[in-house]
Amino acid sequence: MADLNHDAASQAAGIDLSQFFQVFFEEAGENLDSMEQMLLALDIENADDEELNAIFRCAHSVKGGAATFGFADVAELTHQMETLLDKLRRHELTPTAAMVDVLLASGDALKAQLARHQGNGAEPIDTTELLAGIRRCVDGGAPALSVAATVRAIAPAPDAAPRTEASPAIATAQTGVRQLELTVGPLSDLAVADNLVDLFKEITDLGTIEPLDAGRGADGMRRFKVTTASTDNDLVDLFGFHVAREQIELKPLSAGYGFHEGAPGAPEPNSQPVDPGYGFFDNAPGAPAEGQAAAPAAAPATIEAAVVARPAARAEKAAAAAESSTLRVSVDKVDQLINLVGELVITQAMLAQNGKGVDAALYQQMAAGLADLERNTRDLQEAVMSIRMIPMSLVFNRFPRMLRDLAAKLGKKVELVQVGEATELDKGLVEKITDPLTHLVRNSCDHGIELPAERAAKGKPEHGTITLIATHQGGSIVIEVRDDGKGLNRAKLLAKARERGIDAPDTMTDSEVYGLIFAPGFSTAEVVTDVSGRGVGMDVVKKNITALGGTVEIDSAEGYGMTVRVRLPLTLAIMDGMSVGVGEECYILPLSSVVESFQVQPGTIKTIGGHGRVVEVRDEYMPVLDLEKVFDVPRFDFERASNIMVVVEAEGGRVALLVDELLGQQQVVVKNLESNYRRVDDVSGATIMGDGRVALILDIGALVRRSRH
Repeated sequence: MADLNHDAASQAAGIDLSQFFQVFFEEAGENLDSMEQMLLALDIENADDEELNAIFRCAHSVKGGAATFGFADVAELTHQMETLLDKLRRHELTPTAAMVDVLLASGDALKAQLARHQGNGAEPIDTTELLAGIRRCVDGGAPALSVAATVRAIAPAPDAAPRTEASPAIATAQTGVRQLELTVGPLSDLAVADNLVDLFKEITDLGTIEPLDAGRGADGMRRFKVTTASTDNDLVDLFGFHVAREQIELKPLSAGYGFHEGAPGAPEPNSQPVDPGYGFFDNAPGAPAEGQAAAPAAAPATIEAAVVARPAARAEKAAAAAESSTLRVSVDKVDQLINLVGELVITQAMLAQNGKGVDAALYQQMAAGLADLERNTRDLQEAVMSIRMIPMSLVFNRFPRMLRDLAAKLGKKVELVQVGEATELDKGLVEKITDPLTHLVRNSCDHGIELPAERAAKGKPEHGTITLIATHQGGSIVIEVRDDGKGLNRAKLLAKARERGIDAPDTMTDSEVYGLIFAPGFSTAEVVTDVSGRGVGMDVVKKNITALGGTVEIDSAEGYGMTVRVRLPLTLAIMDGMSVGVGEECYILPLSSVVESFQVQPGTIKTIGGHGRVVEVRDEYMPVLDLEKVFDVPRFDFERASNIMVVVEAEGGRVALLVDELLGQQQVVVKNLESNYRRVDDVSGATIMGDGRVALILDIGALVRRSRH
């Protein structure tokens, strides 16, 4: 029915509103995420007015957009949330943990409703119990909303019995319910008025509507009797989906239509209810004019609410000004821009290559132009690449809510500490690393952190701590998940491995023993629960991280905690590289991995174990890899030998690479070799050089691992 409303509203207004749906969904998602974070950070005992106002504005923005696009279920739920939040910010109610729970559950239900409207094929969401919980909070009682109820709130709704409208007699007896006369017209098509009736009935608890003219409308005007507790602004916005606002008139029901003064719910003489808090814009029909006072207040609370509303309005205008400084751009457009800049870098490299053979004295202006082009190309590349970079806070901010719910379910007390959330990572990696990190955090809470009583018995604070750390190290980003829980038990891991038939001798190092938890189906949980214990997860975590070109390491101290360290390459489309020559071939080393280079002196390379070779650099021995042998490079100048070493590091290790010559430093455009050719060992990609040749970009991490074996 909501889709029909979309179409009817669009045809009536002559505008296809569906073109704005995606923007609404994105903005609504951002508002719901912001609301969830603010609710989690809310100090219940000393709630700040501005925090409550900000939470209210998030719900208000979602409601306004949902009503505009005809998503009646979303508008209904956010309207009820608004009522509760409005009472909180006006200090008519005192915040409680139960209210935060029901608002968080409402946010989950709203996300599910929005996902359904986006077309995920889910059934309509049953929010009956959730709405009842909000109303109980509004009335000052406990919502009585259990975890099961929260789950039911976002689960598909069963076939519900037909909803019956409340009788006008009962409706008018309720507090704040009014009876109005709605006049619509003149209308060229009287059937449009029937659409108004259908739209009105779509929204639960809005009230009742019935015709006063038996559908005749001889003069092109239709008249209805409306019994509702909604404001004039809400009604005008609702009916405005089908008819122009100037064709809508709302006024107190007159005696000529069977309504008499003094009846239950009758409006006071000369009174016009005003509720600017629910209007979607200033100067909406029914909103008070600037400087014009609303109806006289019957209690001091109304005056207090008016005082609170003024700074909130200023804050909303400031927020609107801040939003205008940003622009939503499709990721496809950003990727296209990056590809074009990459082609520009290749062209600039070609011009620079050809410009080397030109006499700079004769063509001084051209040489200066090429230098400017190189500088401007680099600045442009850095600016464009920064567009795709997203702070890790986007991932980290998902965990406070998850940990709050999980800790409550497990009966544990957990604090989350975030370090380095401003560290930036490419958008593509952020999306793919979220699931593995989520599992690691859940694993720390479930397996690592002990119950409060157990921690107290060990002399630890009852609150366990999970720390998320993101840092840049060389050409990689390192993400750590730490906890101060019980850590890993070496003997227990070895016993479990042997039970599963895994070869696990006592001579294994600690890191090798800890790595056993990545074996498929391996689990140390004593009991299988709906949280963990089935042995599915850690092997998938390692598989996903390895697929991203990263590594995962575990460090643990029994009784003190555990650290899982994820190392990912900064996969950028354009990077700084050092080109080296081996025979007739050219290879690219990521500049961020290069430590130093030096000339090989006789006797500096030593052989160990018959075939392994090492070199001593400032009292440190490191393995030597000859790129000529690694890649079977054909050599036609047989008398020449590689005599230059380049020291590179990755994954905490260093290796010395033997090359023929250093060709220089330059920007290179990374092309995916696997999608264009196939996967090649020890190679992370390819690039096109200025002279048109293809050069391979070496995978330094893979070379370091090769040297270890």
